[in-house]
Amino acid sequence: MANMVDYETTRAEFRLQIPDRFNYTGDVIGVRATETPDKVALIGVEPDGVTVNRYTFSDLANLAHRTAHVLRAQGVGKGDRVFVQLPRIVEWYAVMLGCFQIGAIPMPGTTQLMPKDQAYRVNRAEAVAAICDATGATRLTEVLDECPSLSARFVVGADQDGWTTFGTALDAAPSEPAFVEPTHSDDPLLLYFTSGTTAHPKMVQHLGSYAIGHEITARFWHDLTPDDVHWTVSDTGWAKAAWGKLFGQWIMGAAVVMWDIVGKPDFDRMLTLIGELGVTSFCAPPTLYRAFAQMDLSAYDWSTLRHCTSAGEPLNPEVIETWKTETGTIPYDGYGQTETIVLVANYPTQPVKPGSMGLPAPGINVNVVDDGGKVCANGVEGNIAVETDPWPVGLFRGYWQDEEQTAEVFRNGWYYTGDRAYRDEDGYLWFVGRADDVILSAAYRIGPFEVESALIEHPAVAEAAVVAKPDDIRGNIVKAFIVLAPGYEGSDELTVEIQEHVKAITAPYKYPREIAYMTELPKTISGKIRRVDLRDMA
Repeated sequence: MANMVDYETTRAEFRLQIPDRFNYTGDVIGVRATETPDKVALIGVEPDGVTVNRYTFSDLANLAHRTAHVLRAQGVGKGDRVFVQLPRIVEWYAVMLGCFQIGAIPMPGTTQLMPKDQAYRVNRAEAVAAICDATGATRLTEVLDECPSLSARFVVGADQDGWTTFGTALDAAPSEPAFVEPTHSDDPLLLYFTSGTTAHPKMVQHLGSYAIGHEITARFWHDLTPDDVHWTVSDTGWAKAAWGKLFGQWIMGAAVVMWDIVGKPDFDRMLTLIGELGVTSFCAPPTLYRAFAQMDLSAYDWSTLRHCTSAGEPLNPEVIETWKTETGTIPYDGYGQTETIVLVANYPTQPVKPGSMGLPAPGINVNVVDDGGKVCANGVEGNIAVETDPWPVGLFRGYWQDEEQTAEVFRNGWYYTGDRAYRDEDGYLWFVGRADDVILSAAYRIGPFEVESALIEHPAVAEAAVVAKPDDIRGNIVKAFIVLAPGYEGSDELTVEIQEHVKAITAPYKYPREIAYMTELPKTISGKIRRVDLRDMA
């Protein structure tokens, strides 16, 4: 039976209880380790897609305790920021849970970040510690002279000069449980970086109650119980990992799956693992569902799968129908942001309108409003916004040390998401697009400013602007419009050279898959680039 028996009743009655004192590691992982120590919490799959390691709640609590000892021994404590750049491995959990236990604030980043990206994040947050895999440590070493706040550096899975080997330190840590910092539910919990259009990534500050808020994500959207095995396909550097791998699932007592995918995913192996691991709940970006729809889905074991979810952008009806026909399950769309928990979703007890975002989540008042905060009539496009009186559990309180950006999104009693939609007569929301120019490509959020900054560093590029170009597989791709410097001419060879340049100095997923050469870029009278014109051209 679904957790939500009746939508309207659940909306009217569901409330989360937020205690004054709350430490996620102690109050969730620690309690489950005491009550159900032998219950499997994490199923870790090695890069080969075959080797499987299972970790109980007791195992995770032990890892958190030892990591807490290791961090404290290096002077890391409550309120300190810790840059975390690790792949989908159990050490990521050890670090995140260990940080929460002592009140330190982890800052997860994707493993694709390059030295320039790393230095920006470390310095912006004044991080005191960094924990990276071998590749990330090598990159960060290149810019250590630019990162004066770093006093502790840990490398996972390797030995490196100037870095403490995390595994060795963990093995040497005291065996007795470490002290659990008596943190409050309104103490800082973690920082995420999210892309913007005209500046470097913003820092999203989440409080301890954010973890509790993800019970809504796991209970109602993922529809989880303690008997479930849930798999969210996501990189550890994105907030989607918090959505599907870290908080709500373990609050509900379910087990989670994490496959340490290296390189391009093996889709055949991924679908085979669903049956082999007994996955009951599966969440993936639309990019994967579109790829799956091109495969022979009848060749796989779907006997355990009962519930599927998708987020990042709306799924097209053809893909939904194909998946439903072959697997017997519907991918229920969900919507939210790095700044939030799930805000709008489709639920098992409610009719699905293909292409719709669904209905507002229980415990959160979401609506479509105009720029002045007035609720729009049905069918009228407006801003997707979250009511802030009362403040909903799981909504961030602001961008860290950025009052201007915070004031821009919190106004008129609403949090403005920056997305546009309209509401139909049944209360379902229908996504229209971004209010700004952030590019959503294969569920990645890519800020044009970051790509354009990388492009401009190439000697052949005089001016550059990037926009989203619709793509059948990825949803959108990054397309760059470039004005060349004197002495250069556009060619296929130069295009490849510029693409490789971007990959080398920023995360590779940001590179422009198409480049067009222009004599000038369209601009407003004040000199701002008219991306709306470029989107039309793309």
